Amino acid sequence: MLTANRIAETEQQQAQMLAAYKAQHTVERGFRFLKNPQIVASSFYVKNPQRVDALLFIMTLCLLVYSLLEYKIRQGLAEQDKKVPDQKGKATANPTARWVFQLFVDIHLLIFPDGKQTVLNLKEVHKTVLSLFPSVYTDYYS
Repeated sequence: MLTANRIAETEQQQAQMLAAYKAQHTVERGFRFLKNPQIVASSFYVKNPQRVDALLFIMTLCLLVYSLLEYKIRQGLAEQDKKVPDQKGKATANPTARWVFQLFVDIHLLIFPDGKQTVLNLKEVHKTVLSLFPSVYTDYYS
């Protein structure tokens, strides 16, 4: 493991250190997410230090899941050579998880009195994203 305090002796070590440094923005972006006023974390009041620790643990775990979801979506789109529209309508293979969540806002599950279910407003872009997660797609949206 290289640290910033040590001088890298080989070009490979230098490349590893540069890659690790460049990857930090992903972590920083995740914690910037916690400071977003739209997140309800500002409305929590916890007095007990153990509860503060628990809240931080849960929020960090949520960031981990969020980052993993974003990674899986981007990896799946790259493997299938597919793209989804971004906020401006241009095709992208690197959407943020937040944008993908917003794409699914208008999807509704209609349950009839006889127990039958149907999904409303499911478009091709939704099917593209859902195809990246086959078990979810076949269980809920087919």
